[in-house]
This record gives sequence, structure tokens and C-alpha cells, in this order.
Amino acid sequence: MFTGIVEECGTVLDVLKNGVSGSVQIQASTVLEGTKTGDSIAVNGVCLTVTKLTKSSFTADVMAETFRRTNLGNLGKNSRVNLERAMAADGRFGGHIVSGHIDGTGIISRIKEEGNAVWIYISAPQSILNLIVEKGSVAVDGISLTVAAVSDKEFAVSVIPHTRENTALSGKKTGAVVNLENDIIGKYVQKLTGTAQINESSETQSERDKKILDWLS
Repeated sequence: MFTGIVEECGTVLDVLKNGVSGSVQIQASTVLEGTKTGDSIAVNGVCLTVTKLTKSSFTADVMAETFRRTNLGNLGKNSRVNLERAMAADGRFGGHIVSGHIDGTGIISRIKEEGNAVWIYISAPQSILNLIVEKGSVAVDGISLTVAAVSDKEFAVSVIPHTRENTALSGKKTGAVVNLENDIIGKYVQKLTGTAQINESSETQSERDKKILDWLS
């Protein structure tokens, strides 16, 4: 399990593809401390298993499903990536529950500055938007962020300078593809209430809300 608090930005040294799968080698420092082969590190929010270690890098295998679901296939040499080690049992819970299992990708549709913050708008599939709520949590490239606004086509996060400067968000521009992971609590609630099928329909948000309220009453 992760918390969405990025420990450092790593640099991609190499991406090797063998058919539909492959591996990635990443230069890092902080996340290597205490890490051993078999440990988990989130790379842009994707939980990967360390298969090889050097003093300044680690290598992880990437399977076909991961390439399909995430933006890891877009990585190249010198790409900057967000890194986080799995949370220690006695660690601080600074973000929210992040599993490292990406639900899909979104596209940065626009970026707007407001004072010391930057609003980043992300268009995403309806299945992902249905589980995003204003002031709720979402992981964007592995970063735990608070949702500032949401509509039927996109959602927005307002990013403080520290987060932008210390993550790979600093280099993202309009059109960039980002990994998205919904709040796991919302996914379980959707499953248990049987509203997944409702959310996949073409109904409006108000119609979906009415059906959910009818189910709860």
C-alpha cells in the first residue's frame, strides 16, 4: 500500500520492450534506502516489483496489462517519474489509501494559474469520473491530490507550489497522459451497492444520483 506522497523524482535510464511486455530501469536515491529485490516501488503511481538493484538505480518488470492501462509505455530515456516506496507499518499516513493499481489514464486538457496555485484540468473516461467527488481524493501519476472540481467530462485539482516543484507534474503540459487511480473506498462502495452498472450507462449525473438514493431508501 502507498499513500500518494511522492518521495522523489527518478530519471528513466532505459526502457526495454520485448513484444507486449518489458522492463524499466530508473535512477534514484531516496527510494533505494533500505530497499531490496522483491520490494514494491510505485512509479508514476504504478506498483512495480524491484527485480534488480544497483547503488544508484533499480529495475522492474512491466507486464502487458500495465503497459495497456498506464502511461509507462510513453516513457523514454531521461523521463522524470514520481517514486514512492510501499508504506511502512509505522509510517505516517500523509495522503490517502493508494493501492498502486491504476484504473486508467486521463489527459491534461488545460492548466490555469491562480495565485500561488496551479489548476490542472484532466479529461477522463466516464467510468473513472463517476467515482470522483469534489473534495475527495484521487491519485494522479501516484500523487495524492484533492479534487477541486468535477464535471461529466473532466475534473480539476489545485496544486500548491511544493507539490508541483517536487513531482513530475512540473514538466507536464496540455495533452500529457497521466495515470489515474480512484479512491479505493469509493470503488468498494460502488461494488457493494451494485451501482457499477448504473454508472456505466449514458444517464446524466442527476439520474444516476436519483437511482442511488432510491436504492438507499
